[in-house]
Amino acid sequence: MNTFGNLLKITSFGESHGKAIGVVIDGVPAGLKIDEGFIFEELTKRKPGQSKITTQRNEADEPIIVSGVFENKTIGAPITILISNNDSKTKDYKSIKDIYRPSHADFTYQKKYEIRDYRGGGRSSARITAGWVAAGAIAKLFLKNFNIEVKAYTKQVYNIVLKTPYTQLNLSVSDKNNIKCPDEKIANEMENAIEEARKNGDSLGGIISCIVENCPAGLGEPVFDKLNAQIAKAVFSINAVKAIQFGDGFNIVNFKGSQINDEFIMKNNKIRTLSNHSGGIQGGISNGETIYFETAFKPVSTIFKPQKTLKTNNETVIFKPEGRHDPCVLPRAVPIVEAMTALVIADFVLLSKTNKM
Repeated sequence: MNTFGNLLKITSFGESHGKAIGVVIDGVPAGLKIDEGFIFEELTKRKPGQSKITTQRNEADEPIIVSGVFENKTIGAPITILISNNDSKTKDYKSIKDIYRPSHADFTYQKKYEIRDYRGGGRSSARITAGWVAAGAIAKLFLKNFNIEVKAYTKQVYNIVLKTPYTQLNLSVSDKNNIKCPDEKIANEMENAIEEARKNGDSLGGIISCIVENCPAGLGEPVFDKLNAQIAKAVFSINAVKAIQFGDGFNIVNFKGSQINDEFIMKNNKIRTLSNHSGGIQGGISNGETIYFETAFKPVSTIFKPQKTLKTNNETVIFKPEGRHDPCVLPRAVPIVEAMTALVIADFVLLSKTNKM
């Protein structure tokens, strides 16, 4: 279950404190020009140590392509990308090797495998998502050929909410602040809240919004591979994700059908919809409008406050962690949401070319 995708597949490997993490990407068509600088830029957006509100683990996260690319172009073979772990501090985790940390995967991994890598969470660590971002960067390069763009941003941190609709935002502003929020004033408020939580040994959650622009109509494979179902599966693979909604989501129940149906119109000689309450997907298939969804991330499970928990021998203990941890995952999760979404869209673009004469 470490492989994801249909025609475009990724296989994730590595652990938080192992020698390296990485990804194998299979199914990328031959002849795609690979921009290693762009892959590094995408990885830089999620790497640790970027600011005082992220973990201070210092990793360069330089991608090393060891197969599948020749003279900066794909050759149709599996692409393997390695990312070294150079700043892991295993000693910070020895104190928890016999402890089930509250809301972590320690207990469930132990029950499933009867062994677990306690060093930084091992395979359950968000550290492994660096490989996903590298794969997502290649998917983005592929999608550029179809003018399809995936962009995510931080909409909410704790109770601080960016209420401006995505249609009225300049999303390029997101990359200009630590929070990846396209409103500088709201971004400052969010950063201050995260810093306050960090100082108090606590953590915060929030919401990331994601849009896919210029996506053609017809992507999606009913019944069980609906486009929204596959995006949801990809996004739920990301650590700390607890919910996802497309279009108007849960708020749609507050309206009548006469208020919420997306009526079809002709615009510039194309069939379009007058509104986009569906979020660009109807019947599990893209309808040509902007795909729009939001995903909720829980507050980081590691907090620097004493908590009651159990040891592996069922003894009750008071636990307070050591080490380096994010007080809020939102800023570093934005490029991960983009990457997983881009992989799904790219996969469906390839599938759409195989099911027609």
